[in-house]
Amino acid sequence: MMSESKTRENIVRLSKSLFDRGFSVGSAGNISAAVEDGILMTPTNSCLGFLDPARIGKLDHRGNYVSGDKPSKEIFLHRAFYETRPQAGAVVHLHSTYATALSCLSDTDPEDCIPPLTPYVVMRVGRVRLIPYVRPGDEKAGDLIRDLRGAYAAVLLANHGPVVTGKDIESAVYASEELEETAKLLVMLRGAPVRMLSTSNVQELKAVFGEGLKS
Repeated sequence: MMSESKTRENIVRLSKSLFDRGFSVGSAGNISAAVEDGILMTPTNSCLGFLDPARIGKLDHRGNYVSGDKPSKEIFLHRAFYETRPQAGAVVHLHSTYATALSCLSDTDPEDCIPPLTPYVVMRVGRVRLIPYVRPGDEKAGDLIRDLRGAYAAVLLANHGPVVTGKDIESAVYASEELEETAKLLVMLRGAPVRMLSTSNVQELKAVFGEGLKS
């Protein structure tokens, strides 16, 4: 596992990259990463573009505050993923425009929010589930994630935005970007005759590359 100091640096570097490219605005979004003795998490009401590595919040494995600035109110959401997906080394929650747009559309399939439009969304993200709306920071969000029993590496929070896990911070960020770009394509193509990947196409990708972030 990467050292805590390096993980802090990576959170700052990748968070700024997301902010600079418009994947996060203002103080929206939060990112966490597992370290040997706990979880690092971006502070509440912080801007992903201007983080200080020394001030990133730290919690122990039970969710108790250890040091740094107070972590995001969405900590319940992140902890639920770590508890149910042992392979998860990081969690990225954004309010990125197109993924959030899909989370607001009434005809988005709750069982398959991001259909297999491209091979890379299958390879890097996998199947995405829509989670019913609860207010930001509500502990019920954690319960809804636990109910999935680790079956999904990524979800859309209804009327809120995407949450994506990865084996490390880089993987989670890259998968978040892939999800957002695929969501953008889906919104752009609404009403057009779209050709999705076939079931056999998806099965081949899973056989060769693994199923999304489960590999």
